[in-house]
Amino acid sequence: MRKKLLAGNWKMNLVPTEARALIAALRAEIDRDSATLAKDREVMVAPPAILIPSVAQALAGSSIFLGAQNMHFEDKGAFTGEVSPPMLKSYGVTHVILGHSERRHVFNESDELINKKVLAALKHRLVPILCVGETQEEHDGGRALEVVLRQLERGLEGVSSEAVAGVILAYEPVWAIGTGRTATPEQAESIHGALRGVILERYDRAHADQVRILYGGSVTADNVDSLISKPDIDGALVGGASLKADSFARIVKARTH
Repeated sequence: MRKKLLAGNWKMNLVPTEARALIAALRAEIDRDSATLAKDREVMVAPPAILIPSVAQALAGSSIFLGAQNMHFEDKGAFTGEVSPPMLKSYGVTHVILGHSERRHVFNESDELINKKVLAALKHRLVPILCVGETQEEHDGGRALEVVLRQLERGLEGVSSEAVAGVILAYEPVWAIGTGRTATPEQAESIHGALRGVILERYDRAHADQVRILYGGSVTADNVDSLISKPDIDGALVGGASLKADSFARIVKARTH
């Protein structure tokens, strides 16, 4: 059985005091249920890089995983403003979000660059969360499947069959991020099934059954149950709703059946 992953992407929000307060409030909501939750799901938060040390301290002794929102593919060097895999690992980071639509469309990251980051994450035993998703124009033009499958194929270039089970995918339709619009559970399930089909074709049935595929795009406490109850939706990558302890705790406790 694939464990669900409920992951919070804080984006560019909060300062250290706010981050520590959010983690304390979240732990107050879910720590007492952690043994029960751990049977079928995992929880992760991804703060801005500058907050990782504060959040790592606040998470000490918790079952919540610590993620990063981005990283460079080199271990070190003259890359002003960047953060390397070893830097993240030194603070206990276990997961890293790569290819988020904001990285692709605001910062012009290419499929090839994102692929280098995926390979670097795997090399350093970080779990890459590879994001794919179509824009409003692509969606309305009937090209959603073409776009996300291309992003997936290029993002997994050079990833071995041994390594692919350690990759998490996230389908994030760009038109649904921060807009209040959400893909219907049926729309999301259809794309997720197609993504799993690519893993089946490139690797095999066992790997296709192992890889987890999250949904992201205006996930809330109100819609999470209907989304993650679908067989190919293995959790959620949550934006704004992860910045409030009560809403994210409700998402973490989502009903899966």
